[in-house]
Amino acid sequence: MIPNLKLFDVNTTRSTPEQLRLIKGGKQYFDLLKNLIDKAKESIYFQTYIFDEDETGTEVADALKAAARRKVAVSLLVDGYASKGLSRSFVSDLKEAGIKFKMFDPLLKSKYFYLGRRLHHKVVTIDSTFSLVGGINISNRYNDLPDQPAWLDWAVFAEGEISEVLANICESRMQPMSIKRFVRRKRLAVKNQIGSTKVNVNDWVRRKREITKSYFEMFGKAKDRVIILSAYFLPNDLFRRKLRAVAKRGVKVQVVLAGTSDIKVAKYAERYMYRWLLKNGIEIFEYEKSVLHGKMAICDGEWITVGSYNINTISAYASIELNLAINDRAFTMKAEEQLREIMLKDCVKITSQNLMAHGWVIKTAQQAAYYLYRVLFFIFTFYFKQHE
Repeated sequence: MIPNLKLFDVNTTRSTPEQLRLIKGGKQYFDLLKNLIDKAKESIYFQTYIFDEDETGTEVADALKAAARRKVAVSLLVDGYASKGLSRSFVSDLKEAGIKFKMFDPLLKSKYFYLGRRLHHKVVTIDSTFSLVGGINISNRYNDLPDQPAWLDWAVFAEGEISEVLANICESRMQPMSIKRFVRRKRLAVKNQIGSTKVNVNDWVRRKREITKSYFEMFGKAKDRVIILSAYFLPNDLFRRKLRAVAKRGVKVQVVLAGTSDIKVAKYAERYMYRWLLKNGIEIFEYEKSVLHGKMAICDGEWITVGSYNINTISAYASIELNLAINDRAFTMKAEEQLREIMLKDCVKITSQNLMAHGWVIKTAQQAAYYLYRVLFFIFTFYFKQHE
């Protein structure tokens, strides 16, 4: 039984029999998250990139500590780089409450550098029955506060067997590397689809590029339309070739990108690509209401992928990413309706005339940012590409 069904009454989608719902970030997501934690009876696996020690993080941490005190087995894994701001006292309180806490550490790190893959996925499983998968971190930025709206993002709520698959993945991430663990994960990887829902993972250590390949498969099968929503859109050459090919076949391709980004230099680099996108018949929409952080793609109103995967080299080759791919027309069509409403009400369509209004100084800055990011991505991911 889905806990507190009232939480799903507004702006959500549902699909049967897998019991899937698309949850928008902000208050709706965090209310549901805390409700699920409060109702946990046996186990909680919680893994995220950013866990901030702010109002939102403190509320979630308090809920997790309360669950641990109820003798629920609680495991919390956060990225060692993105969550490095957590204080010793904050972490100590978690451990004292009975939470199994762990930082996902890099290969090498110091005060000045960080080398290695990052845990970028955002997954929560409750009692191996309920789960949340998306791009939403634990921070005020992703929550609705009195003085600011949440960054735009989504998660998929799932009830049923797919949650057991996700719990197994989370459990394996918590364990130290060993031959036994490697063999077990190989076995678990075989079972990654339940009904219409498939778990896709990108992880360069495990030679997994399932999310990247799912995009390429989507491009190959698309017949009518593709919508891509991406917070940090800097596709590599191969992805661009695939994207151009599907547009040339007459498929309508639309991308929804950030109008305001938390990484300004990356946004400059991204805008340098706009001319290439328009030249190849790809429509561009910039989201203006708040910061865009979501990662989603929809194909022909039948297939959707939602999760942590950004369309750039870091997600493709360096970070651990996890998406749910759902092949269900009812679920996907309702999600597409939500996305199209956002495109209509909260986005600006970018045209060639918009780009012509930019002066040469801005164009030069965009070009410089683009090639700077290309060089940095190449350096950061060169080793990973050579060992695929």
